[in-house]
Amino acid sequence: MDHQPFIDENRALWNEWTDVHVAGEFYDRDGFVRDPSDIRLRPEEIEEIGDVAGKSLLHLQCHFGLDTLSWARLGAQVTGADFSERAVDEARRLATDCGLDARFVLSDLYDLAEALQGQFDIVYTSIGALPWIPDLGRWADVVAHFLKPGGTFYVMEGHPTFWIFDPEHDQPVARYPYFHRDEPISDKVEGSYADRDATFETEYEHGWSFGLGELVTVLIERGLTIRSLREYDFLVWPVDFLEEGDDGLWRMPSGSEAEIPLMFSIRATR
Repeated sequence: MDHQPFIDENRALWNEWTDVHVAGEFYDRDGFVRDPSDIRLRPEEIEEIGDVAGKSLLHLQCHFGLDTLSWARLGAQVTGADFSERAVDEARRLATDCGLDARFVLSDLYDLAEALQGQFDIVYTSIGALPWIPDLGRWADVVAHFLKPGGTFYVMEGHPTFWIFDPEHDQPVARYPYFHRDEPISDKVEGSYADRDATFETEYEHGWSFGLGELVTVLIERGLTIRSLREYDFLVWPVDFLEEGDDGLWRMPSGSEAEIPLMFSIRATR
């Protein structure tokens, strides 16, 4: 299947989303600029990756750079890459406004080796990126290409088990496939995750499912060694069938006997 038309429509959507995300309360861009101690990373990410001071870090699918620049604030020499022209423009502007040294590269993920030279101590993928990838094997090729021998790859993401459920039901209702399929899961655009009421010209968004075993396998096949695979009982964004806790995280409702993983992380080395 030719995935390019779906990727192109997703790019158009992310270009539109970027303008809303930069201006909205969800990301609080201006708050990030004002507060040099503001770090937009999960504690689990910081703990599992460890000290990044002086290390080179490549952030794949970086959007407009909040996570990338958070690593810069922790001392990493950062490069972010994204396929959205608007996101890369805004990431560069954000770095300037924050007074941070960072490089942002505009490229389709699969073409990144043609747009960017070198290898990195850390290759990082942030939350919410993997469901937009149509071909895990080609994605893993990119990870392996840019990761130095002895370097660390890290991803934290919504768990594949979570992604099978319809987020708009007040009970867990399975709607989507667990295992990867070549054809995309296409839904009509209704706002964005950061602003449900926003309107956009792009009509559809396209995503792809993946199994945890499939993800681990493509990394192993490309020479990476899995150092940790952790599963978590929380989600970092609201979903109708979950319940928000005092810590701002979303879990299965209190009193529910169901217990499922909602997020996971993988740390691997080459």
